[in-house]
Amino acid sequence: MVKSLQPKGVIVAGRKGFGEFPHNRGTERMSMLRRTPVPVFLLVAAVLLFPVLSGAQSLEERIPGTGAGPVLETAPVKLDGKVLFSVRGVTAYPAETRAKEISRRIRALARDERFSPQALRVVESADRSDIYAGDRFVFALVDADARVERVERPLLAKLYLERVADAVKAYRRDRDPGVLLNNTLYALVATALFAVFLFVLRWIFRRFDAMIERRIKAKLQDLEALSHRFLQAKQLWEVLRHSLRTSRIALILVGAYLYLNFVLSLYPWTRPFAEGMLSLLLDPLSAIGKGILASVPDLAFLAVLAVVTRFLLRSIRLFFVTVAQGTVKLSGFEPEWALPTYKIVRLTILAFAVVMAYPYIPGSSSGAFKGVSLFLGVILSLGSSSFIANIIAGYTMTYRRAFRLGDRIKVDDYTGDVVEIRNLVTHLRTPKNEEVVLPNSVILNSHVVNYSALAKKQGLILHTTVGIGYETPWRQVEAMLLMSAERTPGLLREPPPFVLAKSLGDFAVSYELNVHCDDPAAMPRLYSALHLNILDVFNEYGIQIMTPAYEGDPEQAKIVPREQWYASPATGPSDDTPA
Repeated sequence: MVKSLQPKGVIVAGRKGFGEFPHNRGTERMSMLRRTPVPVFLLVAAVLLFPVLSGAQSLEERIPGTGAGPVLETAPVKLDGKVLFSVRGVTAYPAETRAKEISRRIRALARDERFSPQALRVVESADRSDIYAGDRFVFALVDADARVERVERPLLAKLYLERVADAVKAYRRDRDPGVLLNNTLYALVATALFAVFLFVLRWIFRRFDAMIERRIKAKLQDLEALSHRFLQAKQLWEVLRHSLRTSRIALILVGAYLYLNFVLSLYPWTRPFAEGMLSLLLDPLSAIGKGILASVPDLAFLAVLAVVTRFLLRSIRLFFVTVAQGTVKLSGFEPEWALPTYKIVRLTILAFAVVMAYPYIPGSSSGAFKGVSLFLGVILSLGSSSFIANIIAGYTMTYRRAFRLGDRIKVDDYTGDVVEIRNLVTHLRTPKNEEVVLPNSVILNSHVVNYSALAKKQGLILHTTVGIGYETPWRQVEAMLLMSAERTPGLLREPPPFVLAKSLGDFAVSYELNVHCDDPAAMPRLYSALHLNILDVFNEYGIQIMTPAYEGDPEQAKIVPREQWYASPATGPSDDTPA
């Protein structure tokens, strides 16, 4: 029920609600305080002052006698950053709002020089205790406040009154001009001492660095020689110097903290910050330590999961390695598929392990963790399309068996030996000893010619074309081309070479010589030797090669007589020249 109370008609919720309003000045319960035994008074004072002196910023107590009753919201009343006491609130009048209003009134009293702390008094009524400063209302306590503190309301009001009086005196004392002047002198002295400390510390460390460099640096060289260069003197020296620099910085930080804490605590305006400086460092460390301790069971689960996953992966890898080496043979499964298949199985196991571990990762249920995970997922999905395409292409080529390590292949305009196959790219070494790196997606979308796939079993066919006039018998041309193949070392005799008449052109017949070899890497050398032998044989028999074009019969055949084969600067036949 809501009713209005006189004389100022401030609305109060219920009989035991919050009475932030003036009340009649009855003193019928003041005698109760006087009859309170001294030991009880001291015990209650100790109970009340403990949370204040321990720096409690908030208080949450349960109503006595209710067991697991509802948690009461409380807020601290402060002056100059010091907690005087805590008050509770209700939904219509939150504890924080009530505490700020009481703090504002106490601060106004402290600033009013006409007010004397001796003018503070308690006015008791049936359901509340009002604290006045003369005729000025400060705040009120109700039975609900007393139940939070677990003491009687009149005694609690008396203790709060004394706390307010002491706080007002301290507020004025700290702002006294004489005190401020003395504190300023102390601050200047502290600043001078801190400057001297920095100068002396710098001098000491310079001398210490010089002494260490003089006495220890040479010994580090000897230690490096004794360890057969396992220990590097330069690295040891850098570690030692970094340790000294870290120690110096740590001492400077400690000195700066002590200096700032002392200077800031001299003035009431900066004293709250000085008192909270240490907590700025310790609170995060404490939170980290508590978080680690709270996460120990989850971390233990993650450790066990990691050990089991690692053991499983090693066992599976051992199996696929034996398959790749041919020790274990699987029907319809090629040995070169083993390691790529192991990578797929490993990825599947790791993904399953991550799914199992995710709920146990510290902070995984927080919104920040989920937001970062979502952000990284979006970045990967937007920027890894080509990455994923190359990986899929790499595995596709492996299972298609398009080529193997060491094969000579041709991809578009690139010809070379396969020297390395990775998930993303394939490395080729060209006949010119150039390394070409091709993305697997490019290879998958291109025509691949593999010169080595059938070379060992059936032989690789090399072929070249010449144009010979109609006046030359085709049987003679075929014999000369086969003779050129016989003179070329490195070609296979079985299967034998053969000649095809490719086309009957306007001015010449196109003949194609086909030979076999089992070494694709020797293709350039074999082609060169075969072409040179064709030139020699056709020159020997006086047959003109009309490739690539023919316009008319020349006055003299375009052949090289034998006596001019070794014209200057040629010196004669050699082992490298085709016979």
